[in-house]
Amino acid sequence: MRVSREKINKLAHAVADALAEVESVDFVEDRNTIRLEVRRVLENLMTQEAKIDAAARQKIESQRRTILEGSQEWDILYRKYYNEEVKKLGI
Repeated sequence: MRVSREKINKLAHAVADALAEVESVDFVEDRNTIRLEVRRVLENLMTQEAKIDAAARQKIESQRRTILEGSQEWDILYRKYYNEEVKKLGI
């Protein structure tokens, strides 16, 4: 799933704001630095997810016969290959 830069920024703001409200959390850095780090982590996760998705789709496309996206068989294979790719990364 592709998420726009604006949505990632909103999520980063929400995480930084939520952390600021927790009494047991003290920021060592300013809130903007925390927000930027959260954004960097989210962008990295989205990049990894896109690579996993692409690898799973490539495995399905490499089948001898055509499997239509949206079919039950495609969904089962996608979940299987997606999980295999996640395990390879140790996530």
